[in-house]
Amino acid sequence: MSWLKSMMEKEPPEPTNPLGTIVIGNIEPDMHDTAKEAVRRSLKRAGFKTIDVGKSVAPQVFVDKAKENNADIIALSINTVPAKNNLAKLDELLKAAGLKDKIAIIMGGAAVKKEDADAIGALFGKSKEEAPDLAKKAMVKK
Repeated sequence: MSWLKSMMEKEPPEPTNPLGTIVIGNIEPDMHDTAKEAVRRSLKRAGFKTIDVGKSVAPQVFVDKAKENNADIIALSINTVPAKNNLAKLDELLKAAGLKDKIAIIMGGAAVKKEDADAIGALFGKSKEEAPDLAKKAMVKK
């Protein structure tokens, strides 16, 4: 029932002095956005500005939105193996755009493990409760 409770949570207000800006979404072809929404609200409650790019989002869109919004972090929800297979493409695009060392990546989801995050230099979390601490840790690393 905890999933039902999290779906019924109220939308937190926009932070007045955000700790940072996070572009969040499900990398394509992942259409499972319940966990992403719970993490987004958790990050917002913790004081981060969140820009939700949605579900089944192409890696290039994450790069473009991060650039456009001067984002500090990209947060990925990865719940399918085909979506996990797009992590290398996102990593390549960030390098090509000169953003690899400027934008941190945090990720979690049913289809990824810590090793997948380590492979692209991302931080890995298992729950919405971990997300704010991961984001704060990523901000310190910047």
